Amino acid sequence: MSNCKASCSVLLVFFIVGLCSVCQYSAAQVDANQTANLIINASISRPIPETLFGIFFEEINHAGAGGIWAELVSNRGFEAGGQNTPSNIAPWSIIGDQSSLNVSTDRSSCFERNKVALQMDVLCDSKGSNICPAGGVGIYNPGFWGMNIEQGKVYKVVLFVRSLGSINVSVSLTSSDGSKMLATANILDSDVSNWTKVEVLLEATGTNPNSRLQLTTSRKGVIWFDQVSAMPVDTYKGHGFRNELIEMLDDIKPQFIRFPGGCFIEALDPGRRDPGTLVMFGCIGLMMDLDTFEFLQLAEDLGSRPIWVFNNGISHQDQVDTTAVLPFVQEALDGLEFARGDSNSKWGSVRAAMGHPEPFDLKYVAVGNEDCGKKNYRGNYLKFYNAIRSAYPDIKIISNCDGSSRPLDHPADYYDFHIYTSASNLFSMTHQFDRTSRTGPKAFVSEYAVTGKDAGTGSLLAALAEAGFLIGLEKNSDIVEMASYAPLFVNVNDRRWNPDAIVFNSSTHYGTPSYWVQKLFRESSGANLLDSKLQTNSSTLVASAITWQNSDGKTYLKIKIVNFGNSKVNLKVSIDGLGLSSQLSESTKTVLTSSNLMDENSFSDPKKVVPAQTLVENADKDMDLVLTPYSVTSFDLLTESNSIRMPQTDSFSRSSI
Repeated sequence: MSNCKASCSVLLVFFIVGLCSVCQYSAAQVDANQTANLIINASISRPIPETLFGIFFEEINHAGAGGIWAELVSNRGFEAGGQNTPSNIAPWSIIGDQSSLNVSTDRSSCFERNKVALQMDVLCDSKGSNICPAGGVGIYNPGFWGMNIEQGKVYKVVLFVRSLGSINVSVSLTSSDGSKMLATANILDSDVSNWTKVEVLLEATGTNPNSRLQLTTSRKGVIWFDQVSAMPVDTYKGHGFRNELIEMLDDIKPQFIRFPGGCFIEALDPGRRDPGTLVMFGCIGLMMDLDTFEFLQLAEDLGSRPIWVFNNGISHQDQVDTTAVLPFVQEALDGLEFARGDSNSKWGSVRAAMGHPEPFDLKYVAVGNEDCGKKNYRGNYLKFYNAIRSAYPDIKIISNCDGSSRPLDHPADYYDFHIYTSASNLFSMTHQFDRTSRTGPKAFVSEYAVTGKDAGTGSLLAALAEAGFLIGLEKNSDIVEMASYAPLFVNVNDRRWNPDAIVFNSSTHYGTPSYWVQKLFRESSGANLLDSKLQTNSSTLVASAITWQNSDGKTYLKIKIVNFGNSKVNLKVSIDGLGLSSQLSESTKTVLTSSNLMDENSFSDPKKVVPAQTLVENADKDMDLVLTPYSVTSFDLLTESNSIRMPQTDSFSRSSI
């Protein structure tokens, strides 16, 4: 239309309307002539791996601390500056002035791995010459950019305290400036000369998404605090995760969860790290809050398969020589015993003591992250591979090296494939695995996303390209057995990477268009991929067809089509070998699109780009459909049969789909 306006502007006014009308008509005719045929042969199919689509969690963007982990206190142990003193206690701040209070840190904690504690020297009193101000003096913590406190909900505060005298400490949840009390309780104790664990339940009388936790007193003396925690009592299945964020994950039915990274598993200097934190297991989690035990529990709660990524002695800045990597290998073996060992074993007993006597169902591990090109990777990898395969022959081991274009030079069950690129490039990668060898290890596309200017902070354009790429993975699921988007979460107050699937702050959240694309593919894992042929001259259309069963045992035909072009498409669908039900209320059409390719969701408009669902009234073996420009369309059509004939795999033609 812009070209029409430019050409019409030089003509007389009375010609403008007529000429532009012709232009509009011509454009409409072009749209009408954009046609395609999708021919589906349901008598030829093959199973899609149950593991195909899952999630990848990495501690980036405050995804964990201040994110999915429901802990409200930031810097619980006053160790933001490390193990040395004086330590950085931020974001803790002081209530009172130098005449009433001195705050410092020392190494007197009862926790051997976290020796720093906070010392609060209270100089004022409730009587005498130096009277404490109203409300007392002390410290407060604003959490991760504000604590979300909701009226009627109960919060559990746990802390460790020590003092040479009796104490009277108020534990309170307040507004951000402390002026409004939302909940409070007192800790009264005459003997806390040794470190004492104290638990307090607080029921909020008001709501404030920007609250803080206060520890205050009006009694003179010296008090030490350490490991201060505040969490809502109501967490996901009672295991410490933020309900609404994990429910977003549950909604996309992830078949696996890869954790904890990513680059997060790579120490800045592996030779100087505590080996326990390199593998991150077990009792280390007692002080780190969110750790391997919690991830294994989360995977179990979601019904997902855990995929544990080990550090292999390589960091961004340094490498452990293969001759010295055996301590790292032993860490991995200890970690596996923690996850899978009998409750009477050394590390299995630690897991049991943490509340999970039965072993976790851990059957996948990855050795390193994006380390294939580094000097010591293959040597280190083989040490891990041989040790793990010997001790746990059923565990599948994932190599960092890409085997999609050439064979690996080392043994592996899976190879890792990462891709971050532009929208046009990712969409063109729909056929990335078409010619990949079907012998040897399977592919794990553990990180993919559109990035750069095409993505913004989560655009429709990015989501459309990703949908096209996922259709390609679906069609190549005989070689690609797992795939996950990255990154998963971002706290808007610490955005380190764009885009992300789920955006949140202390109180609200929303899914980006990329999240909603993942939800459109949630039925693919474990479904049957049907033989389908898309007949079109367009390079901007991709489609697939699957059958899947819901929880009631009803079988649906799901047809997904991505229109990556700027014209509508008239699509003729022909289905052979499968009858469709005449029940109009059971078949649906879901479309993800928007008025602008760069449209995004936001806190002010969280549903600007979300799927819209309508009933399909003309479901039949032959259908004429219209595809919106720049859209993902998914049809879920109830079938007449609950079973699909399964032929031999070699009768299935990849080229036909």
